[in-house]
Amino acid sequence: MRNATLRQLKVFEVVARQLSFSRAAEELHLTQPAVSTQVRQLEGHVGLPLFEQLGKKIYLTPAGVEMLHYSRAIIQQFHEADEAMSRLKGVSGGKLNIAVISAGDYFFPRLLAEFLRRHPGVSLNLAVYNREELLHQLSANLTDLAVMVRPPQGIDTVNQSFAPHPYVIVAAPDHPLVGQRDIPLEDLGSQSFIVREKGSDTWNSMEEGFAGRIRNLKIAMEIKSTETIKQAVIAGMGIAFLSAHTVSLELEVGRLAVLDVEGFPVMLNWYVVHRKSKRLPPVAQAFKEFLMLEGASLIQTITGIRGRFDMPKP
Repeated sequence: MRNATLRQLKVFEVVARQLSFSRAAEELHLTQPAVSTQVRQLEGHVGLPLFEQLGKKIYLTPAGVEMLHYSRAIIQQFHEADEAMSRLKGVSGGKLNIAVISAGDYFFPRLLAEFLRRHPGVSLNLAVYNREELLHQLSANLTDLAVMVRPPQGIDTVNQSFAPHPYVIVAAPDHPLVGQRDIPLEDLGSQSFIVREKGSDTWNSMEEGFAGRIRNLKIAMEIKSTETIKQAVIAGMGIAFLSAHTVSLELEVGRLAVLDVEGFPVMLNWYVVHRKSKRLPPVAQAFKEFLMLEGASLIQTITGIRGRFDMPKP
């Protein structure tokens, strides 16, 4: 075990949590062979197999269960040491650890760029996750701040809204409903929808926005990628319920159109979230204050989406 590396432990933890080398590779932004190599090297240091395969599924061995416990403890110790050093450095020399829900990656890098411009010397660790992965980052104390739509339940967190987050229904510009006004939501029951996966923030927002008014929703495709959904809608394969912040560019250039549906846009909020017991490093506290004071106006400038009554119309 003396030659095992922190990188190997981190890769092993993700594979053990996902129980899938391919999903772990996707989360870590590595190739599957690279993930397999890290695990294999760790097994070599341990001297025991950490996983076993039964059919198409993998499972932790008894050694793997023990190793997972100690790996998480070691990773947490390194994280706490990193936090302690960041606190000593203050804002300018600190490291900002932040995770954002996938819909936020359409504007969030530009928010971060503005913050970094004002605070030279800050280093950054940014990760983009779906809701399930983001909640794990919070519960395991692997991120200082999380930016999301729905604050978590069952985790003791501080949740503060900092900007409005409108959701709209989009279609290809030549869709028959484009140009119609005050479309009753119930009339969309005959339309084919291309949707995000169940459990995602977008899916949950859609359920809230529809409030059971569309019975037997016709789902043409369920896709994990917002980009792929947009391309499918542009191709005329259906309509979609999406964050207005994810489609601002397509609306501007006329590749997508917003349907004028009664009760839309659905207005939710962006939240900045952290564990209640967490002592935020100065850089994380400074970024949180930056979001609270200027996040809404900057998002408006970046996306061109200004509010409930200022959505692009066909």
